[in-house]
Amino acid sequence: MEGPGLILAVGLALIHAFVSKRNIFAFIPEHRWLSFAGGVSIGYVFLEIFPELSHAQEELEHSAVPLMAYLENHIYIIALVGLLIFYGLDIWALNSRKFNRENHNSDSTDTITFWIHIAFFSVLNIIVGYLLQDIGEHSLLQCILFFVAIALHFFIVDRSLREHHSMPYDKQGRWILTGAIMVGAIAGQAFHLSEVTVSLVWSFLAGSIILNILKRELPDEQQSCFFSFLGGTILYAGLILSS
Repeated sequence: MEGPGLILAVGLALIHAFVSKRNIFAFIPEHRWLSFAGGVSIGYVFLEIFPELSHAQEELEHSAVPLMAYLENHIYIIALVGLLIFYGLDIWALNSRKFNRENHNSDSTDTITFWIHIAFFSVLNIIVGYLLQDIGEHSLLQCILFFVAIALHFFIVDRSLREHHSMPYDKQGRWILTGAIMVGAIAGQAFHLSEVTVSLVWSFLAGSIILNILKRELPDEQQSCFFSFLGGTILYAGLILSS
């Protein structure tokens, strides 16, 4: 693995392990922070994820694998599957919390829901860690921009998982997700998947990221600051286009 990939893997792991527990809202108003992060995330979706999905489809179109003959024009289906799976998991977690509030006076999920939720997010983190193996091919600015976008994404996802699962997440979940990133990073160093497989894996990851951004990182109108959102979008888009 290239040096930058390992450094970014450690940095992203620290988001889950320690940084996400810091109360940054004591320094920055919550609505401004979430709006700015949402703006950055939207810039990331339109200027990074969508182009990467297009590139993934091109990889499949040039694949000699027979199974890919059907998928070559349907790469977005893989992204859609990722989106639907994580949407379903989120609804499951919300229903579990609702049931526990009504029957057990507890605003957190049950144990099974917690472990299934953590298992799927661990898979995502392994994928992210694995894909960092190629980060060394990009410029320093591109590496920094990628880290900022994913770090903000991790921070807000971490906040959501803590809201769903409370103490079990702090005691076990965040450490599992921390380890998952490093497992993926080590796997990226140990072996390399084919371009077609990487394209499929990336598409699944992209779908889940899009869902999490739309559901968690875009604040509603009562908790948003348009100028912070606009500032985050313009700043990130400008840096991406100039990199």
